[in-house]
Amino acid sequence: MTMVQLPDEDHEPLRGGSPQAPERARNVTRGFLSVLTPEDDSEANAVLLVVSELVTNAVRHAGGVTGFELKAGPGTVTVSVADASPTPPRPRRTDVREPGGFGWYLVRDLSADVQVRSSPNGKTVTAVLPLTH
Repeated sequence: MTMVQLPDEDHEPLRGGSPQAPERARNVTRGFLSVLTPEDDSEANAVLLVVSELVTNAVRHAGGVTGFELKAGPGTVTVSVADASPTPPRPRRTDVREPGGFGWYLVRDLSADVQVRSSPNGKTVTAVLPLTH
């Protein structure tokens, strides 16, 4: 199993509410995926999109990122993003003519499984995506 877990001292800019956190998370994910050498670009792009959405949601709606982890298993990648809010994500009613509000739908649609674990100090959203590698 291949895993990336960000130590506090090395990836401080990814933690918290920095607007650059989604970009930095995508960069870490690209490096992770390059080691796995995925066979299907669309699956790799789905992983990048889910990372971007989960980190963006943590920054915009949940007090910032408190943890980020990527794990590769047989035919899968698991993305975990922890944040400072115990409130679980929920779909928003969206107007298709307005930007935003589609991220949670995308995460659930692209993932084989999505779990949310809440605690008094926040929550962790874990998404398992198919990735042939």
